[in-house]
Formats: sequence, C-alpha cells, structure tokens
Amino acid sequence: MKLVLSLAEGSICIKANAQSCGECIQVSETCGWCSDEKFLTVGQPKSARCDDVESLRKRKCDEKNIENPRGNIDINTNKPVTIRNSNTGKLKPEQITQIQPQKVTLTLRSGEAQTFDLKFRRAEDYPIDLYYLMDLSFSMKDDLENVKNLGTDLMREMQAITSDFRIGFGSFVEKTVMPYISTTPARLINPCTGNQNCTSPFSYKNVLKLTNKGDEFNRLVSQQQISGNLDSPEGGFDAIMQVAVCEEQIGWRNVTRLLVFSTDAGFHFAGDGKLGGIVLPNDGKCHLENNMYTMSHYYDYPSIAHLVQKLSDHNIQTIFAVTEEFQPVYKELKNLIPKSAVGTLSSNSSNVIKLIIDAYNSLSSEVILENGRLPEGVSITYKSICKNGVEGTGENGRKCSNISLGDEVTFKISVEAQKCPSHDKPEVITIKPLGFTEEVEVVLKFICDCECAAFGEKNSKDCTNGHGTLECGACKCNEGRIGGQCECSKDEVRTEDLDANCRKDNGTDICSNNGDCVCGTCECKKRENPAEVYSGQYCECDNFNCDRSNNKLCGGHGQCVCRKCVCDANYTGSACDCSMDSSTCLAKNGQICNGRGICDCGICKCTNPKFQGPTCEICPTCPGVCTEHKDCVQCRAFKEGEKKDTCEQDCSYFDLIKVNDRDKLPQPTDQSFPLTHCKERDANDCWFYYTYAIRNGTKEVYVVESLECPAGPDIIPIVAGVVAGIVLIGLALLLIWKLLMIIHDRREFAKFEKEKMNAKWDASENPIYKSAVTTVINPKYEGK
Repeated sequence: MKLVLSLAEGSICIKANAQSCGECIQVSETCGWCSDEKFLTVGQPKSARCDDVESLRKRKCDEKNIENPRGNIDINTNKPVTIRNSNTGKLKPEQITQIQPQKVTLTLRSGEAQTFDLKFRRAEDYPIDLYYLMDLSFSMKDDLENVKNLGTDLMREMQAITSDFRIGFGSFVEKTVMPYISTTPARLINPCTGNQNCTSPFSYKNVLKLTNKGDEFNRLVSQQQISGNLDSPEGGFDAIMQVAVCEEQIGWRNVTRLLVFSTDAGFHFAGDGKLGGIVLPNDGKCHLENNMYTMSHYYDYPSIAHLVQKLSDHNIQTIFAVTEEFQPVYKELKNLIPKSAVGTLSSNSSNVIKLIIDAYNSLSSEVILENGRLPEGVSITYKSICKNGVEGTGENGRKCSNISLGDEVTFKISVEAQKCPSHDKPEVITIKPLGFTEEVEVVLKFICDCECAAFGEKNSKDCTNGHGTLECGACKCNEGRIGGQCECSKDEVRTEDLDANCRKDNGTDICSNNGDCVCGTCECKKRENPAEVYSGQYCECDNFNCDRSNNKLCGGHGQCVCRKCVCDANYTGSACDCSMDSSTCLAKNGQICNGRGICDCGICKCTNPKFQGPTCEICPTCPGVCTEHKDCVQCRAFKEGEKKDTCEQDCSYFDLIKVNDRDKLPQPTDQSFPLTHCKERDANDCWFYYTYAIRNGTKEVYVVESLECPAGPDIIPIVAGVVAGIVLIGLALLLIWKLLMIIHDRREFAKFEKEKMNAKWDASENPIYKSAVTTVINPKYEGK
C-alpha cells in the first residue's frame, strides 16, 4: 500500500513539470526539489529535480540538497482562561477570558494542514445585556400591562445568574406608509377604532437604552401606549436591524448580548416593501434620530440572511417570545439564525420572565464556533472534544452542548492552503464562538518559495555567459533565452540547426523519438509511470526495455541500465535469471543434485533419466536404499544370497564394518551426514540389520554380524494343547446339552402343574351307572 501511495505522489510531483523550486513545493506537501547542480543526468529536463522526497533520496540526492520546507505554528498571545475561586473579586468584562489562545500565526505550505487547539471555558458571573423589543400593535395591549413591572422582576431573577445585568426596552409597529397603516389624518393621530386611545403609528422606537436601573425600566414602559396597523405581519425585522447596528444608541457592551423579540404576529421581510413603493434594499446601517427609526419609508425590510449577518457581526443572541399560533413560523426562522431560541409566550405575556431565563440557559449551554471569510484556496476543519470526552467532526466539530458554568471544552482546528495567494502579504481570519465578543486572530503566512531562492546568483557564469540566474541548482533564464543553461536565444538560432544536434549518428529521428529538441539539446519525455525514465544524450536509453524473467524486469535480480541488465551479485544472464548459488541444488545427502545431475543457474538438471525432482532425489521406479543394497550386504557379511557367487565383482563399492549387536550401529543423531537404517530377511526367514551412509564420498555399511533367526516350534506342547482342546470342547458341549435338557424339563413340569391347578371336574352321575337297590311301592298301602 505504501509503495502505491509513493508512486502516486511521485507521479503528481513529476507530472507537474515544475520549472522552479517554488513551483515544485506548491504541487504537494510530499514534493521536494534537489538543488544539487550535478543531480540531473544527460537528457533529463529541469523538472526532473521535482519528485517526492523519498524518490529523491533513492535517486542519490544528498539530504542537505533536498529543499522541503515545512509549515509551523506560533502562539503569539496565550492568556489562560479565567478560573474563579473564593479569592477572586468582581472582574470587569475585559478582565474575563473565555477562549485561549487569542492570537496564532500559521505558516502554511500547500497541501500541509496545521492544527492548533482552542480552549473555551464558560465563565461564572459573566455580565449580561438584555434588550426587550416588543410589538406594540393593538393585539398586544394586555401584554404591555404585564411587561410594565418586568424590569425589577427580571433584575431580581437574574441575580442568580450574574451580578452585572443591564436591561433596555424598545418597541415597534410597522412602516408608516400605505398599505401597512392608514394614512388618513385622523388615523395617523389615533390608529385604533372605537373609544381606544392609541398613540400614532411608528416603525421602531428605542424607549430605554441599556441600564442597570430596573425601576427606570418600569417607569418608562408604564408610559408606553398601544398603537395599530392594518395588516397582520409586523415590521419587526426593521427594528431588529436597528437594535443590532446602533450599538452606541442601544448601549451594548462587549458582554453577553441578548435580544428578546416579543410578538403575537408574523413578520415582513425583503421584497414586501414593494407594496408600499419601497424598492431600495436595506443598507444595514443605523438611522436613529431622537431614538426613532427615520428611514422606514425609504429602505425595504432586511432579508433573513442580512439579519443573520448583522446579528452575528454584533454577537447578539436572539430569543423569540411568540404566541402558540406562530410557533411553527419562528421555529423555522430559528433554524436559519444561529444562536437563537424560541419560547411560547402566554396570551398576556405573564410567563415572560421564565421564558427568558429558560432560553438564556439553553443558549449559554451551547458553544458554536464560526470563522470569518477565508482567503481563496484556504480551507478549515474542526474537531470538538466536549464534555465527558464526547468528540464531534464535520459540522458537529464546530459545537459543544450541555456546557455548565466552569466547564472547559477543546476544539482542534486544522487550516490548510491549496495554493499561494496572488500577493505576498499575510492573511488574517478570525474564529469566535457565536454570541461572544471574544475571538481568536489567526494570521496566515504562506510558503511560496524555497529558502535557496533567496541565495540565487544573478547573471551566473554557469548560465552561459550570465544569461540567467543560478537558483536552487538550476538556471532560471533571462527573458528571450532558452535551454538548460540558457545557451540559446529565441531570435538567433534556426530550428534546423538545433534539430541537427539532436539526431544520433546523423539519423532521421530527433532524440530517438523519445524526447524534444530544446535549444539543440534533447529533453527526454516523461512516462506515465514515474519509475520509468528515458535518458542519454539522444534519449536513446531507458530503464524499462530490458529482458524479463518471470514477468519481472531483469528477473528482479538486477537493474535496467540503458536497455541492458546489470545483474546483482551471484546472478548472471541477459535477464539476470541465472543464479550462481548452488545451495538450492544440494540434496539431503549433501551432494550436488544427489550425484545424479548438474547444477545449472541454481536448478538441477538430472543426468540419470530415472531420477527427477529439484535435487534429483526422486526415483519412482527405483527400489528403496535398503532393498537396493540387500543382496550385496548379505553376500559380503554372511556369504549368502543371490550374489554370493559374484560378490567380489558386484559388491565392492562400499566399506563393510561389522558390529556385535544393534546398539553398536551408528545413530542418525550422531552423524553429520545422511544415514539409513535397514532391516531385511533372508531365505531362511532370518533377519539381519545394517546401516547405509555416504561420508565424504565414501559409502559405508555397518552390519550386525549375527542373524536373528526364529526358533523352531515345540511339537509336544502343541499336540497336548490340541488334544486338551478337543476334550475340553467335547465336555463343554455335553454340559451345554445337559443344561438345555434340564431347562426344558423344568418348563414342561411347570406347565403341567399350572394345568392341574386350573382343571374343573363335572359332579353329575354316570349315565351308564345303575344302582343295585330296587324300590317297589305297594299300591294298596295308604300310609297308615
């Protein structure tokens, strides 16, 4: 990922085609300029000095010659925010600090943001100026009665919030022209109907400038009378504009400024004045004479945007105290005016004090930062770290909510310039919390050139007889001169003569079709990929048209220099794809290609066709090591086996060492060379054990000198066992038969007993039985 980013930035720096160090550093914060006079190779243009800093290092530009100026932050005024304690007495408004720092100087380089912290702490017992602006049209008659005692009552309630509180009062009705009011003489004196006694209509009147005398407020408000107009919307926007801009007449201090706007109707805004023939836009200036607005018939109503600007400029927070009917309208207006609140006013304004205090608490618990107009090409971003560590970014980064007295919040403010201004003077912007008079002054200075430019040598001899200024390692030609060293005049040299110097060997191609002929010198073209470069006197060389291996330039093991690979150590070949390192050819037995091949460019080429694999160790058709050497070991150690007749001829290729038992055989852990343990059986079913190894090119066989033959079987125990088995099996069968018969007899007897118990015998006489006694009845016998 980092490589991709580096290439992308490098592409930006190179593609910019910067002709000076100043142009280069304005392309991107990652771009640098190499001021080494010998940095460029033949054919490279002046703009090749501009590249990302990491690429310049890779291109062997010394660190001290890389121009890469960075921005910085200077805190000029850093008075800490005010923290009150029991020993702190009453402070004047100018002695209270709620934001820190107060002045900052930022030195900006294009594309590089500078970030500083701004602290805000809501001060305890901070002074408040409150101006009550009331609609005195006829529908507000009962509200006026309740406002007459507002001064002293509000003073008493506000003591819990601040000990320095001032209050003022103003009223408004409507523009004094048709069709907003009746202009008949009688209606101009008393615009109300019936027996109502009303004062003459007016646009806006400043009744009482801000004062700390609540009884004076009550006295003057008690003297006010209701007026009247014809249409329902009122001219409140005219009044708000004058209250905002007439600071001296109103008596605003540099403290918290609250404007309470009380009405039971809607409002006119810019464009509505055309109904009365008024077409001039509101000029946003103060026009109070004897505390009366005198230009309502001359200037149109202000627009909402115009009001927002003036309220913000004068740090005024607005509280709209309106009746239930007009709540939706003023809530929409609140969304357009920052640091404003809407409260529901009862029909007779009896709840106005509670409304004001609730609205003040809501407004003061939120801080929103705003900045002045930014210079062209400068951007600013905010990140808030609010109460309990809650963070906000984007538009939410400008504000923090639910701030109590004594709470401290922090804003991280980042300022970034995308380009240098057209002038050399510093720019100044201001950042402040909405509704507060304190602000941070931010002075912006811009890095538009390199430090080396100040040490440029005018009319330098290195620039062809002084036809240019040697600046940051490159010639900056005078007017009418061209070329890398300002060696040509635009008026004196013919194109044909210049082009002849750019053809290699008097050929037809100018700069090998890879560059442009500038003043008889080839300046090579740039590629889309900044890593790919044309070079050479005639741009005949490049670093990307060399042989490739595995889709890699020079196999990834060399550098492409003028279309030929210059290989790294231990590599050779036209594409540096031939490794001279034979370690990849070592087999497990330590031999190169297992002794059955040659190592070519780090790869085994097996000479024996039966063997294969990366180290010629795999032989699918070959027997194992043990099977391969079995017959030779058997014939040499025991004079037996298939090769006992040809043993001397076929089996003399290894050294035979006999040992007494298996424990004396070499073990793999004791050897520094490959070792194989074998166990084989001869024709007599006897086992013999041996090891096979190759040590220093010598094949060694260790064999146990005695065979392990199985003992013959003992016949008598076998026969006795068989006979005993037959007898035991017969006895077992007889016992099983006897057991089964006993079980069967018992079941039959039980069945008989059961049937006997259930038998029932018939008690009637035998039909063939005849008794031996015969009884004859005498017919003559009468029973006497």
